[in-house]
Amino acid sequence: MEMKTKTLLILYATQTGNALDVAERIAREAERRACTVVISSTDDYDANSLPAEDTVIFVVSTTGQGDTPDSMKVFWRFLLQRNLGSHWLEGIHYAVFGLGDSGYQKYNFVAKKLDKRLSDLGATAVVERGLGDDQHPSGYEAALDPWLSSLWSRLNEIKPHFFPKGPDFLVPNEELIGLPKVQVTYHNVNDMDSRLSTATDFKYLQMQIGRARSMSSGKVPHEKSKPDAFLKMVKNFPLTRASHEKDVCHFEFEFVSQVIKYEIGDVLEVLPSQSPAAVDSFIQRCNLDPESFITVHPREMENRHIDNNVNTLDVPIKLRTFVELTMDVTSASPRRYFFEVMSFFATAEHEKERLQYFASPEGRDDLYQYNQKERRTVLEVLEDFPSVQMPFEWFVQLVPPLKNRAFSISSSPLAHPTQVHLTVDVVSWTTPFKRKRQGLCSTWLASLDPEQSIYIPVWFHKGLLPPPPPSLPLIVIGPGTGCAPFRGFVEERAVQSQSSTIAPTLLFFGCRNENNDFLYRDFWLSHSENDGVLSEAKGGGFYAAFSRDQPQKVYVQHKMQEQSERIWNLLCEGAAIYVAGSSTKMPSDVMVAFEEIISKESGAPRESAVRWLRSLEKAGKYHVEAWS
Repeated sequence: MEMKTKTLLILYATQTGNALDVAERIAREAERRACTVVISSTDDYDANSLPAEDTVIFVVSTTGQGDTPDSMKVFWRFLLQRNLGSHWLEGIHYAVFGLGDSGYQKYNFVAKKLDKRLSDLGATAVVERGLGDDQHPSGYEAALDPWLSSLWSRLNEIKPHFFPKGPDFLVPNEELIGLPKVQVTYHNVNDMDSRLSTATDFKYLQMQIGRARSMSSGKVPHEKSKPDAFLKMVKNFPLTRASHEKDVCHFEFEFVSQVIKYEIGDVLEVLPSQSPAAVDSFIQRCNLDPESFITVHPREMENRHIDNNVNTLDVPIKLRTFVELTMDVTSASPRRYFFEVMSFFATAEHEKERLQYFASPEGRDDLYQYNQKERRTVLEVLEDFPSVQMPFEWFVQLVPPLKNRAFSISSSPLAHPTQVHLTVDVVSWTTPFKRKRQGLCSTWLASLDPEQSIYIPVWFHKGLLPPPPPSLPLIVIGPGTGCAPFRGFVEERAVQSQSSTIAPTLLFFGCRNENNDFLYRDFWLSHSENDGVLSEAKGGGFYAAFSRDQPQKVYVQHKMQEQSERIWNLLCEGAAIYVAGSSTKMPSDVMVAFEEIISKESGAPRESAVRWLRSLEKAGKYHVEAWS
């Protein structure tokens, strides 16, 4: 039989970038052991080729309520084909590392499903799957470090050909640091982008953002690099009392470029603006010329013909514009590898030693305390290590990409054809060392004055809450800002009710205090009266739980129990369930409440209620959109 390739394949499926970071870390560690590695995203890999591989390491994240990342959907569908059979991957070895958050019900669901499917197809696991948990005090690396140690040891036992120089051989880090993966080219361009600061030409602004983001190493798909539209804020007002510990705002935006058709339940992604002063400080700290013009290419593409569709890569962009649109220097914490690379460029011995310690397995927990727990920004880290002078290419590669922030849309396009509304929790918190931190995007949006006419780049995409037809009865649970998408649902049904009959809607809302954070109070109450969408006359109902207004805490699930019979009757009429809000305990508490209600009202045992709810999920009538 022909010898299989001696290359170790690493496939990753990422939604926010963590799985890519882990895959790159595994690749670096393999290369240090003189192992030949190929690394690829699942959407760039032909799943047909799997039987020809020797050993494959999968790094996969779980998103939402147990969903596969977008980049893995096609790959996963391929693996689920029935005709593949139980011998399809015979002789192939694999390992799976998952990234998840144990605050969610379906913790690391994708890694678990993938592990089982690979085994069912005849592949052999090298080590037991590893499960990284965002909730762990040291983050996912707490599980990754020991898992990697087992992986190399076991792989050497069963596949010694991967390690030609033996299991203990390590290439010195100094030799491996090599060149960054990107190349920055400087151009002599006279005043080419002077229009940027005054540009009102949306095509130009769109091209500018698309150009910067398609050059970035943050791996934004090219069709997503340009914004779908630009919005301007027309209303900005608080929904909570000023004295309340939570600060929630209502924002209304109008389209200033083309109007995008969206649906209720859709999600709006916003590219936030970073503090100009912080961007300037970063550029100054790195001794860069903000006015210079650059292009950024992946190093391996240096001599490769660039596809005409991606020729934006060839158009120079101002360095400052590139930094502010693609590099998160003001809010994201750098990864462990950032500290490792910094250690090579530190000229002060004590700084070099500290950085090397942070990058080592022994220093992992101290790094987590210093970095992630404090949410130190790239700029703050650089200020703590003044002797480090890194080439700009390394920063382009290692500074976390500036990511879009996603928000559930809280308006109906039927009610507001040229507008989009958002309900946003303006995030702020205090770190263990008493540093005040604020959410980049929510704070920026809250600071905008509608009179300023700032143009906001946005993208629209489908959320996890499909728009229900008017004839479908609804049971809706949305505590806190989880009510946002359901404000759109109610608006939509109010418009539809003018021309056709609509099915009943039961809505359960929860907050802390009736007087402090009863979001959209007047809106809900007006739709609960006079034949409104939520009125009893229409078969509906609105129920609010105020958890802190009495000695005993009252949550949405308690209000559900009070309406047990109504919920059961609607479920018997074929109602769909929609749940949105915090991912911590709420979705599972609500699920338990439904199990108890179904069991009590039907007289069936709890196990039957669980099965019944599972069948609702499979039929696409139990939807959850939760966020941490």
